[in-house]
Order: sequence, then structure tokens, then C-alpha cells
Amino acid sequence: MRALILLGLVGFAAQLVDGSLGMAYGVTSTTLLLAIGTNAAAASATVHLAEIGTTLASGISHWRFGNVDWKVVARIGIPGAVGAFAGATFLSSLSTEIAAPVMSIILLTLGVYILVRFTAFGLPRGNLGKPLRRRFLAPLGLLAGFVDATGGGGWGPVGTPAILASGRLAPRKVVGSVDASEFLVAIAASVGFFVGIGSENIDFAWVAVLLLGGVIAAPIAAWLVRHIPPRILGSAVGGVIVLTNVRSLLRSDWIKASGGVQTVAYLVIAAVWAAAVAYSVREYRRDKAHESVEAVESAESAEAARQRRGAEEEPASA
Repeated sequence: MRALILLGLVGFAAQLVDGSLGMAYGVTSTTLLLAIGTNAAAASATVHLAEIGTTLASGISHWRFGNVDWKVVARIGIPGAVGAFAGATFLSSLSTEIAAPVMSIILLTLGVYILVRFTAFGLPRGNLGKPLRRRFLAPLGLLAGFVDATGGGGWGPVGTPAILASGRLAPRKVVGSVDASEFLVAIAASVGFFVGIGSENIDFAWVAVLLLGGVIAAPIAAWLVRHIPPRILGSAVGGVIVLTNVRSLLRSDWIKASGGVQTVAYLVIAAVWAAAVAYSVREYRRDKAHESVEAVESAESAEAARQRRGAEEEPASA
């Protein structure tokens, strides 16, 4: 019972992050399932089954808050479903001894990417309003879907930053569209896992509690995406993913690191993680202060222009 409650809280927290940031539900949930010894394919299958419900709830919530671009959903979601089915059948064919470290490496790579991406660069907004073309979204969806199924997560970490980097879609619409399109990816990956490993290795009680926690969090996250600082959240979540998967790799049969090596590695990662979060907080505050100054200067310029127009109109009326 305690494990089920913990999984429900993980599902809630993971969806809260995913719905606010456009990534990390699968990465976070799968990381925990691997940490407690779940088979790699079964962990990814469990998470993707839960995601059928959480992504549906998240997509509806984002749609109601006006956060979804349906053209983007179609152009990235359908290729993503194809990639996810292929990734699920590929992972199902690997042995447990190979699959677990491989998945940890994928998750670690995604975690490093999230940590660096959001800490160092924040959110680009340079090309807002320009169209996102199918020749960009289709290959992106195919790759993201494959990585998502093989890594137990990756749709958001691959898709969201790539679309954000284009600067052509408002951040809240990027998050909402990626979350909505993930519904198709979750269905395709689940079908692929059923074909590859069947249902006997999947604990449907775990699926249910992950789903319940995610569904409760979905509308809250859709509201939070308008208010929460993505840069800070991305740094925080990236650090969690890196630390947890480094732990899994150091304890795996591939490395079998000693206790002392593990301790040093954890301390170094924790220090880097803390520094990254602190840097993100500082940069966020600096950006907000800069925006406030620009807003004041813009208001003062507008007022000065209005006064000049008034002074010019007075002699004319006289």
C-alpha cells in the first residue's frame, strides 16, 4: 500500500512538472520504476499505459486554457506514434541485463540535456508567429517517439526544446501542443509493448495509481504553465533525473562502483545541481528586472510622445 501511495505521488509530481514544462513525466516516472528494480520494458510499458490517461487529461486541460496549436499536434503526433511503436518493439527485444543500463544512459542523457538547456539558455522567443513546417516537425516527431519508447520518456525532452528553440510558437502553446500530441505516442507505444512483451509483466495497479496522480495534476499544471518559471523548473528537474540515473548506472553490473566512488559522484552532482538552480533563479530575476525596466521606459516614452502631440495641437487649435 505504501508503494502504491508513493507511486501516486510520483505520478502527481511528474505530471505537474510535465504539464508545466512540456516534459519529464515519462523520464521521472520511469527513473523511479527502474530504481526499485522494475524490468526496463515493463517500466516503460507501465508509464506509457498511464500516459494514455494523463496525456488525454493534460491535452484537454491545455486546450481549455488555449494552450494548443492543433496543426502542430497533427504534424508531430502522427510521426511520433510511428516512432514510438518502433521503439517499443525494439526495447521489448532486448534482454533485461542490456535494457536497464541502456535505458539509464538514455535517461541520463536527457536529464543532462534538460539541465543544461534550461539553465544556460532559458526559453528563446525570437521568431514568434512564423509557421512550423511539416518537414521540421515530422522527423522530429519520429525521433522523439522512438526515444520516448526506448527510454521510458523523451517525447517532451526531445520535442519541446526543439520547438522552443525555433522561437516560432509561444512557450505555453509549445508545452500544450507537445502534451496533447503525446496522447497518440502513448497509445502507439502501449500497443508496441503489448505486441513485444504481452501484459504479464505489467502491474496494472501501478498503472492505475500513476494515472490517478497524473489526472489530478493535469488541470493544475495547465494553469501553472502561465505562471511558473520554466527555467528554474527545468534546472531542478534535470538535476533529479541526472542524479537518479547516475545512481542506477554506478550500481549496475556494467560499472559496479565502490561506495566511496558513488559518494563522491553524488556530492559532485549535487553541487553542480545546486549551482545550476541558483544560476537559473538569478537569471530569471535579472530577466524580470530587465523586463520591468523596459516596460517603464516604454510607458515613459509613450507618455512623452502623448505630451508632445498635445503641445503641438494647442497652437494649432489656438
